[in-house]
This record gives sequence, structure tokens and C-alpha cells, in this order.
Amino acid sequence: MSEHLDHVARIQQAWARERPDLDVRPQGVIGRLHRLAEHLTGQLAVVYQRYGLGEGEFDVLATLRRAGEPFERAPGELAAFTMVTTGAMTKRIDRLERDGLVTRRRSARDGRGRVVALTPAGRKLIDQAFTEHMSNERRLLDHLTPEEAARLESLLTTWLARFETPLPPDA
Repeated sequence: MSEHLDHVARIQQAWARERPDLDVRPQGVIGRLHRLAEHLTGQLAVVYQRYGLGEGEFDVLATLRRAGEPFERAPGELAAFTMVTTGAMTKRIDRLERDGLVTRRRSARDGRGRVVALTPAGRKLIDQAFTEHMSNERRLLDHLTPEEAARLESLLTTWLARFETPLPPDA
């Protein structure tokens, strides 16, 4: 029977045997979400790497691109929208600037502030990478029926909302 169990079910079974005093049912959801996230991240990273990007660099370029003309944001906004520290953001911006995908300049509104903007090469790259990224996400989601995907999205939306404070609509 256990040869038909997935990895998480085998772990739950072992814990239930070893610690029958604990309810190990939460592992069924949390463990599978964690394992699924690892699989998905690996599959998504294939596309990022094809364009010479890590997940973080892809996020920065995508955030700038979806900002609309003139495709720029302050480094602090980028950090908030991509949920990383300002130190981590600085490293990402340094690499993207070195590769000619973004520029940094002083803000016209606030001479002390900085602005990060997509270069034409950065815009071209993220447009190509994002197109392939969406195709890849579609391929991954097609493992579910449209109805299953809609139910899962609804459940995840509800659950995530209980953890997160909504960002401004232009994030």
C-alpha cells in the first residue's frame, strides 16, 4: 500500500506511527505546498536562466516594465514590490546596471533620491523573457483542469489574504 503514497503521505504515516499523540494532517497541505513550490521554482528558473537572469533580477525587470512609461521606480519601491531588503535590491540593481539592462540616476523630483529605469535593452529582454515566462506558467498550470485551477486560485487567494496586507494597486 505505501508504494502508492506520495512523499508527504509517507512522512505523515511515519510521524503518525511515531507520534500518535499529534495531529499530522497539516503536513498534508503545508508539506505538499512546500514541495510543489520547490518544483515550480525549479521549472520557472529554467526560463530566467535562458535570459541570463536569476529570479531576483527577473522580478526587478518585471516590476519596472509593469510600472509603465517611463519604466522606472525608486530603489525602495522596487524593494517593497519584490519583498526583499534594500541591501539585496542594491546587489540586483548593480548587476542589472552592469549588464546594461537598467540605469540609475538622481530623481528629478527629489535630488537626494535615486531612480532605477529600464534601458531599451532591458525592456526588450524582459518583454521576451516575460512572454516565455507566461507560456511556461501556462504549461505548468495545464497539469490541472481549468476548474481545478480556478478552485485552487480561489483557495490560495483567501488563505494568502489572511497573511498579507494588500499592496497599492499599481504594485
